[in-house]
Amino acid sequence: MTISYNGSLQKATFFLTGFQGLEALHGWISIPFCSIYLTVIVGNLTILHIIHTDVTLHEPMYYFLAMLALTDLGLCLSTLPTVLGIFWFDVREITIPACFTQLFFIHTLSLVESSVLLSMSIDRYVAICNPLRYSMVLTPARIIKMGLSSILRSALLILPLPFLLKRFQYCRSHVLAHAYCLHLEIMKLACSSIIVNHIYGLFVVACTVGVDSLLIFLSYALILRTVLSIASRQERLQALNTCVSHICAVLLFYIPMIGLSLVHRFGEHLPRIVHLLMSYVYLLVPPLMNPIVYSMKTKQIRIRIAKKLEIVKSLKCFR
Repeated sequence: MTISYNGSLQKATFFLTGFQGLEALHGWISIPFCSIYLTVIVGNLTILHIIHTDVTLHEPMYYFLAMLALTDLGLCLSTLPTVLGIFWFDVREITIPACFTQLFFIHTLSLVESSVLLSMSIDRYVAICNPLRYSMVLTPARIIKMGLSSILRSALLILPLPFLLKRFQYCRSHVLAHAYCLHLEIMKLACSSIIVNHIYGLFVVACTVGVDSLLIFLSYALILRTVLSIASRQERLQALNTCVSHICAVLLFYIPMIGLSLVHRFGEHLPRIVHLLMSYVYLLVPPLMNPIVYSMKTKQIRIRIAKKLEIVKSLKCFR
C-alpha cells in the first residue's frame, strides 16, 4: 500500500498494526490488554485518591508519588484509544495530525516520567543526607516548580518533532509496526534525508534521560555513602528501606527502555513479535507496576489501602 497523500496533510493517513498474522485472535489478545489498562487506571487513581484525601500524606515524598501516578495515567491513556480500537473494532487508519498528536503525548510523558524519577531521587537524597533541612528545602512551592519545570522541559524538547516530521513527503509504505505512533518509526517512512531528526532525537535523549539517569546514579552514590557512615545497622536498613520503592520504579522505567533500544539497534534478526512485546513492555509495565510496588513497599500507602478495603467490606456487610 502507498500513502494517500495529495498535498494536503489533513487528508494523509497512516495505518496502525496490532499483532500481524494474529488478526483472528485480536479479540482474545484484547483481554490481557484490557486487564492491564484497567489495572493501570484503577491502581494510579487509587494512589492519587489516597494521597489527596489523607492529610498525613501531604508531604514531599507523596507529592512526587502523585506526580508519578499522574504521568503513568496519562501515558496509559495516550495509547489506549488506538490499541483497543485495533483489537476491538479493527480501526487501523489514523490521520497524520492525530498520529503526531499521539506521538507528542507519548514522548513528552515518557520524558516527564524520567524527570519525576529524578525529583524523587532528590527527595530521598535530602531526606537521608540532610534530614534537618528537609522541610525547608522541599517546600510546596518548590515542589510545584519542579513539577512544572519537568513538564515544560519535556514538552519544549518534544514539540519540534511533529514539525520536523511534517516537512517530509511520505512516499513509502504508510503501515506502522505498532498500534500507536512513535517518532523513530514514522521518520523511517520519509522519502528524504532524516539525519536532522536522528541528530535531534539523540540530543533530546541525551539532555533528558541521559542527564536524569546520571544524576539519579549520583544521588544514590551520595545516599549510600551517608548510609554506610551510620553506626547502627538497624538505622542503615531503615534508611535504605525508604529508597526501595523508588529504586524499583527507576529499574522498571530504565530497564525496558534500554532493552527496547538494544532490540531496535541490534535485534533486526529477531522475530517481529519480540519488537512488539518490548515496545508494549516499555509503555505499559511501568504504569502497571509502579502503583503495585508502592502499595506493597510503602507502609503508609499499604495501611491506607487496607483501611479503604475494610470500609468497603463493612459497607457491603451493612447492606
